Parts: sequence; C-alpha cells; structure tokens
Amino acid sequence: MIKSIETILADVPTIRPHKLSVTTMSTQTLVLVRVRCEDGVEGWGEATTIGGLNYGEESPESIKTNIDTHIAPLLVGMEASQVAKAMARLRKAIQGNRFAKCAIETALLDAQARRLGIPLSELLGGRVRDQLPVAWTLASGDTAKDIAEAEKMLELRRHRIFKLKIGARAVADDVSHVLAIKRALGDAVSIRVDVNQAWNELQAIEAISALEAGGVDLIEQPVPAHHKAAMARLAQRFSVPLMADEALQGPLSAYDYATSAAADVFAVKITQSGGLVQAGQVATVAQLAGVALYGGTMLEGGVGTAASAHLFATFADLSFGTELFGPLLLTEEVLQEPLVYKDFMLQVPAGHGLGVAIDTDKLGRLRRH
Repeated sequence: MIKSIETILADVPTIRPHKLSVTTMSTQTLVLVRVRCEDGVEGWGEATTIGGLNYGEESPESIKTNIDTHIAPLLVGMEASQVAKAMARLRKAIQGNRFAKCAIETALLDAQARRLGIPLSELLGGRVRDQLPVAWTLASGDTAKDIAEAEKMLELRRHRIFKLKIGARAVADDVSHVLAIKRALGDAVSIRVDVNQAWNELQAIEAISALEAGGVDLIEQPVPAHHKAAMARLAQRFSVPLMADEALQGPLSAYDYATSAAADVFAVKITQSGGLVQAGQVATVAQLAGVALYGGTMLEGGVGTAASAHLFATFADLSFGTELFGPLLLTEEVLQEPLVYKDFMLQVPAGHGLGVAIDTDKLGRLRRH
C-alpha cells in the first residue's frame, strides 16, 4: 500500500547563467517526490521544470501544492504495486499537471522495480543499450566563451554534440554566433540549435537557410508550438532536420505532428509527456511514422535524469542522441553517487529501480523550508 507521498523543493545554483529565449536561469529548483510504501520500499521521482512559468504552465510551487493537496490524497492507501491502476485513477480525476503526474509515476515505478529486484528499464520493455550519447548546451550567449567551453568538453571527452540556445537576439546576430562556433569547432563535432519557439515563419526561413548552408545538423522548435502548419512547411522546404519539442505534450500531440509531417525528429521528454509510459508512447508513434528520436531534458537533477536514461535505453532508434546533462549544470549533487559520464556517454544505471540513491543529508541542506 502507498503509505505517504512527500514533495520536496530544492534550490540549486547553476555553474553559469543558462540563457534561453524565454528566460535566463542562474538557479534550478528541483522538485522531488518521495513515495513511501507499507512494505518499507521507497520510490523517488522528479518533476523539475525550466524557468518557473516562463517555459510552461507548471511551476515548482504549483507542482508541490497540487501533489500535496489534490494528488497525494487520491493515491494514499492504494496498492503500491499496481502502478497502472494508480495512474488511471490520477488521470481520470486530475486534468493537466503532466510534470506532477510524471514524478508520481516515476516514484511508483522506481518502488516497484526495487520490489522486484530489477532495473526500472526492465519495466519499460527492456534496455537495448547501456550508455547514451549526451549533448551539451552552450548557452552563455558569448561566442568566445561558448567556443572555450566546447573545447574544454572535447578535451575532457564529455561531449562532442553541442546545442546552442538562440532566439533572444536579432536573427542575423544569432546566425553569426552559431556559424562562428561551427567554424571554430569544425566537422568533428555536431552543432545544433534550439530556438525555443522564438521566430516567426519568415524569420525561420531566413535563419534556417543560413544555418543549413553553414553545416548545422538540427534545428529545434524554430516557431511556436501551435504553428504546426508552419513547422510542416519548414520541414518540407529544408533538408536540415527540424525537431519538435514544446509542441509535444504526450502521445496525442505526437500523433498529430507525425500525421501532419510537421517534424523530422521528436524530442522525447518524460515530464512533458506526462510520465514514462506516455513518453514511451510518444517514441512508438515516432517510430511507426518514420520520425527520428532524441532524448530531451528539462534540466532535471540526478533522479529525473536517471529516469529518462532508463526509458531512452529502451528505444530501438536514438539516432540524434540525448541531452541528459542536467546534473552537470548544477553546483550541487543530490545523489550519494553521481551519474557516470565518460567517453561522451552517460552510463545508464544498472542497479535496482532507478539505480540511484538520494543523499538525504545533502537534500536536507538544499531543500526549501
């Protein structure tokens, strides 16, 4: 039985300012959910989002309030091992709240996998890989700093895929910034851009033409998510792959985008999808429609990153890699043993459940009271 559900907010500074088109982050608020079961098993989940309400309709504070006030009372007392039944009750009674639902489902699945003595990936269909390529986001906004940062990552053998956050400046300035970095780093690395919906269609045509000619490998969400027809026209016009991100909010939106040929690649995010199971359905829709896959992040800490890694390890296709670098952007670690990044890859945890353990002393110091 589910004995209790606790929601914890922890404010962790980032190693440097992280600039998006919608906000600049200097602190990330981790939203952690702890489910305690009557048999003594615990499970952990994460519902971390980006930039408060700048990015989406859920904030750390709203997630905590809704879990504590509305979600936990629905689930406490239910059979903890019947995860699908618990989530069905939750989805019937609670509208929206995808991030909160993801954290709850992750915690229940973590507990059940621990109960069974298996890695979480085995509850999701079974892993086909034990390590995942990881992109690093260059988001200082300063060309020279970004080049130096990328060169350091290459030297450390940590990343050779780089995604540039653009969209906050004039289109010509952003294009010049990206192409200068591409020229400096050369063809040994993959350079991609994330526009976070900042352009209109005419701006996107101008920018993508230049970026494609300059050797950029991927363009993420250049126009607003609701401009699906514009995304489709851009995807058909250019050979450089276009990726949907903010447009994907679960399997139904994935199906809509896939049947409209509105993207070449899907960024799968467990929280945006409403949970691990529905994120897996997003991937299935993509694969059936011939859309390539990329493992996305909401800049989660170790718990959410581990959960995402377990799911992405089950994908038959992961041709554009992942961006599961969230813990590396934070100055503090909440896990007893950090996730392992080496040789440009994240090692998928092999232990029971998520395969990670929370450092409760450190979390106690970081948590918001």
